[in-house]
Amino acid sequence: MTEQGRGPGQQPEGSAAGTPEKKEKRSLALNVVSGREHKGFGAGTIDLSNVACVIIDNGEAYIDVGAMHAKSKVEKGIKFSTNKEDVPNGRLCWIVWVAVDRNEEGSYYAGATACPMLVDTEARRGWKILAQHVNNLDYAIKRRFVLNELGDQEKAALQRLLISHNEEWWNRSPEELKQGLSV
Repeated sequence: MTEQGRGPGQQPEGSAAGTPEKKEKRSLALNVVSGREHKGFGAGTIDLSNVACVIIDNGEAYIDVGAMHAKSKVEKGIKFSTNKEDVPNGRLCWIVWVAVDRNEEGSYYAGATACPMLVDTEARRGWKILAQHVNNLDYAIKRRFVLNELGDQEKAALQRLLISHNEEWWNRSPEELKQGLSV
């Protein structure tokens, strides 16, 4: 006898002969990108479809979608540490998470947060605090602005990029962003 007193080859109760009973298995997974409404099981989904990744390196800001998975141009091939002393010759780079939202007037830059990292391309070493990157991504999604650590050169580069990418979005953006990037 096997499962619950049934003999080998016997069908479970309630299933037709030859067609085994199918149970849909629910898996616990974090859905990173989803366009669906989340209700009930698996409700903890995060929609990153309205978040852009901006890299600021040597005073130049550019969009790099690879940063979402730590595979931006500056991060590729770099072994990161949480110890700054491991990267004595690192150059300061920034990842800026920019969230876009839409209201009755149209789209606008709704949240932006900056995270520092040091990168030594020659030594293939880098420093960043992953927890800060994750938290700042969350803050951007929640429509917050955390740009106070950026220097004047980085602020100017980010402002130029946001305006050149879509000036209408910039014009509709909150004053908090504009003041945060003013030099």
